[in-house]
Amino acid sequence: MGILAWIVLGLIAGAIAKAIYPGSQDSSILGTMLLGIVGAFIGGSLYTLLTTGSLALTAVGFTFGGVALAVVGAIIALWLYYAFVGRRVY
Repeated sequence: MGILAWIVLGLIAGAIAKAIYPGSQDSSILGTMLLGIVGAFIGGSLYTLLTTGSLALTAVGFTFGGVALAVVGAIIALWLYYAFVGRRVY
């Protein structure tokens, strides 16, 4: 996948995950893109683990199923982030 496809996948998956996840996530466009890209790797690795039984760092492609897996991975990444860092109240 080319760099432009990664950017678009990251923006789409990150924006959808931020819209689904409860609460407000204040981040920039770059943060949303990185969330989606990390989600693509988490979702792809989880899919590989569930289908083959082996853990490997894989990413999803730019398809409808790939975007869905990237969104699931991004939601998992948000959950892990807020579980370890916590939410700050100003």
